[in-house]
Amino acid sequence: MVRPLRRVLIANRGEIALRVIRACRELGLESIVVFSEADRDSLPVQLADRAICIGAAIAAKSYLNAEAIVGAAVAFKADGIHPGYGFLSEKADFAALCEREGVTFVGPRSQTIRSMGNKVAARAIAKAAGVPTIPGSENAIADLADAMRVAEEVGYPLLIKAAAGGGGRGMRIVERAADLKKLVNEAMAEAQAAFGDASVYIERYLSNIRHVEVQLLGDGEKIVHLGERDCSSQRRNQKLLEESPCPAIDATLRHEICTAAVRLCESVGYSNAGTVEFIFDLDSMAYYFIEMNTRIQVEHPVTEMVTGIDLVKQQLQIAAGEPLPLRQDEIRFQGHAIECRLNAEDHTRAFRPCPGLVTSFLPPGGPGVRIDSHLRSGYEIPPYYDSLVAKLICWGRDREEARVRVARALQEIRIDGVHTTVPFHRSLIDTPQFRLGRINTRFVNDLVGG
Repeated sequence: MVRPLRRVLIANRGEIALRVIRACRELGLESIVVFSEADRDSLPVQLADRAICIGAAIAAKSYLNAEAIVGAAVAFKADGIHPGYGFLSEKADFAALCEREGVTFVGPRSQTIRSMGNKVAARAIAKAAGVPTIPGSENAIADLADAMRVAEEVGYPLLIKAAAGGGGRGMRIVERAADLKKLVNEAMAEAQAAFGDASVYIERYLSNIRHVEVQLLGDGEKIVHLGERDCSSQRRNQKLLEESPCPAIDATLRHEICTAAVRLCESVGYSNAGTVEFIFDLDSMAYYFIEMNTRIQVEHPVTEMVTGIDLVKQQLQIAAGEPLPLRQDEIRFQGHAIECRLNAEDHTRAFRPCPGLVTSFLPPGGPGVRIDSHLRSGYEIPPYYDSLVAKLICWGRDREEARVRVARALQEIRIDGVHTTVPFHRSLIDTPQFRLGRINTRFVNDLVGG
């Protein structure tokens, strides 16, 4: 039974925890943030209505401790838990634990997370819904003989992917048959280490592609899309910059991709925010489903900027049992938005993480500029977590105005005391290829030498 939300526990840290706190405040909800020892002095801890220390700095003993988090929610009488992104946000067992304890999980049902979280199962669901998928294995690879059979059918080059993972881990490109055994074993070992599941599957490898994803909202009965985002600016399968709309597709193809994403979500009765990810093959001009993220995305602000819809508030209201108030024909798309992920990394040294003391922080401002960050002057960036420290999002009436605003904001922003990727983004958005919107997912790797 759905229960109203009055008090929400936020099972995350950094900028996304702060983002959820702000949404709760605007909805009149009490916010409780859990934190590790390393985050005791963080901005979310200072700004939440209540804060609870749940463990040591290491994520396994704090932000990944499902029992401790749900126990804290029960003890402090939280009605719901917002998982943010990363950590436990796509763990079906965590959502199921919330369900058993009578705490609302701000996201889809545990069974939906389980079904869509396994890429092999998700491919089957997509195919059944009539959504195009890349030619490849129908099931997880059973053994080397099975891999050889599929490889013969699919043809080289091919791509080995972890069934249970993401972020490029458990992924290998196979150029020739002689390398298949070695790379299958490597992918399975990495998948086991990263996700506790060695299952892998095989797809045809497409090299000249863009990464396009569709943002959706659903209440279990009605599904709407909020347009697409282009996430092709990646390094080693890690997104660095996102924009909406995608500059490589026209209105007809945009409608087709977004409609396919809605159809997939309708087939599973999806509830809450989710993202369906596709690759767009620039050689054949065809698109293919690759996976679904059953949570809020890091890059959700670009969609908010072009639609004017607060996705996190929508998440909370859907979780509270409110019907989705949006109709597809009511959603308006205006202008263009670009987001730069600013990480505490030194891009001149292979993007090496650079935690440390932020001696001063001056965010940019002006028309069309948004900064989502938990930074402040005097903040010590801990070495235990993801290196994302800020997201710069700029809106313009068209793509070039948005790009120019990003360039201006990157000149204004000051993050002193640590290396960040601000200089890298200044260079990226000024390249002729990015200016023209003519990039693919290999572009950044080529730009920085892999």
